[in-house]
Amino acid sequence: MKKVISTPKAPAAIGPYSQAIQVGNLVFTSGQIPIDPATGQFAEGGIKGQTRQSLTNVKAILEEAGTSLANVVKTTVFLADMADFADMNAVYAEFFAEPFPARSAVAVKTLPKGALVEIEVIAEKA
Repeated sequence: MKKVISTPKAPAAIGPYSQAIQVGNLVFTSGQIPIDPATGQFAEGGIKGQTRQSLTNVKAILEEAGTSLANVVKTTVFLADMADFADMNAVYAEFFAEPFPARSAVAVKTLPKGALVEIEVIAEKA
């Protein structure tokens, strides 16, 4: 059975989707763009600030689900420009410790609302 996960500590869905869905002991987040839920605006600081906010949003959703970044098994990072990979990666490393989750990182033509990054994860709920 699917359980909807929702928190005001992350941006509300901007379409017909949930912030996250839990099935069994797995939590699947929707892609999180770098909107600060307190202001409704993109985080400042270019790709580093946007990556930090996207991961902060992911963290809030996982906490609402009763899990954490430590239980993430897979991430997918979407970048508007692969030239931002190194800066994104530096901030990403602040949020995850070994054993690191599996990850895919791809460049896409555009992201919602003109974001520089979008991040989705799959986490285990222990």
